[in-house]
Amino acid sequence: MEIANSSIRVLFQNNLQRATRYRWVILLLTVLFYLINYADRANIGVVLPYVKKEFALTNLQAGALASFFFLGYAVTQIPAGLIMGRIGARLITSLSVLVFSVFTFFIGTSSSARMMKLLRLGLGMGEGPAVTGAAALLKAWFPHKERATATGIYLSASQIALISVPPVCVAIMVHWGWRMVFYVFSVPGIIMAAVWYVFVRNRPEESPHCNVREQEYIVQSSVEARSQEDPQAKSMGWVDVFIRVRRGMKVLDTNSQVLRSWTIWADCIVTFFISMCQYGMWTWIPSYLVSERHLSMIKMGFLAALPPCGSFIGFIGGGLASDRLWRGRRKPMMFLTVIAAVPMMYLLANAPASQTIMAILLFLNGLAMSSSMALYLTYPMGLTTRKTVPTAFAMVATSGSLSGFVSPMIAGYFLDVFKTFSAVFYFFALALALAFVFIMAMVEPLQTIGAETD
Repeated sequence: MEIANSSIRVLFQNNLQRATRYRWVILLLTVLFYLINYADRANIGVVLPYVKKEFALTNLQAGALASFFFLGYAVTQIPAGLIMGRIGARLITSLSVLVFSVFTFFIGTSSSARMMKLLRLGLGMGEGPAVTGAAALLKAWFPHKERATATGIYLSASQIALISVPPVCVAIMVHWGWRMVFYVFSVPGIIMAAVWYVFVRNRPEESPHCNVREQEYIVQSSVEARSQEDPQAKSMGWVDVFIRVRRGMKVLDTNSQVLRSWTIWADCIVTFFISMCQYGMWTWIPSYLVSERHLSMIKMGFLAALPPCGSFIGFIGGGLASDRLWRGRRKPMMFLTVIAAVPMMYLLANAPASQTIMAILLFLNGLAMSSSMALYLTYPMGLTTRKTVPTAFAMVATSGSLSGFVSPMIAGYFLDVFKTFSAVFYFFALALALAFVFIMAMVEPLQTIGAETD
């Protein structure tokens, strides 16, 4: 009997010592948050044809409604990162979710295009800190060997949002009109703001749901990963020559070096041109399907969800290809994205009336455009330290946000002047060609030396 009791006590103690897995709850909450975040910004593309009609807007004015979000988004990212470095990401992120959800609600009350434009600006300012906060929390909660997986899952939520938003928006508009879209979309964020503050902590050791064993696992796994010397990357011959591989580059261990780095600025410029196409397509595809292809609201909602379906596959597949097929090299997938996307723009500009062909082209466009999107943010990690990567990340993210600000308006201007979406697609093709030039100007850093870089 005593032996049995002893065995039970040992088993009970082992269970008590078993590591919790609360970091995956944090990841789940982060995915849900980012889905809400992206849905609140993406709904404007679906309702835009009806907002444009109600307020009698030109295409340039309609594009500005989408653009002003990115201006606010760009303005708050770097300041938010500095504040979070002092007080942590939990509170700022929770307040950010609450703020952008409130702005989402009030967009539905807009009595004029000017009012909607200002509210979209506020929406962007509200969303900017939240994304930075979520990324900071994932770095704190996940060990080195799991961080890439966690980040990939987190970012894929954006594509889930883009897939689900068009049909949901259409279903709401059919019954209650476009204003109800914003009222409905504001509710999940208000709930998430409270849930986030209650269940999320800045660090694992601050959470009552994360035991000592899990905390030790997170810390020790990261230390072990940092202590292992990176294996020598095998040469890929002519590929390495073409992408300008550089071995033994010294990392950028001060923010001043980051700000003076041509390679980082080239990555920012590439991100600007690639994002110009992505955000422009995201904003104007629903209008294109309704006004130029003359599709019903239901069919538009279905076809507008196809590019994100392709993007979901491309987002994950592009990252896997970069890590495994190209052995950690980022530029090959960047090149392939541009090479595939330019012909896609030509085909969209000259697509026949067939809805089946249009569906295939939209899906393939999303697949091509997204295959390297994560790599523009991953690229600076190979050149920076833990202290300097936030600055590099903010530079790249801000360049994409500024592109999102100008792209819808430029596309709207071309529509007003040329009266056809073909001009818009050719403009996007030109932006992609310029991106190709600046990708050529970037080097491919391998086996950097200097301070610890994870």
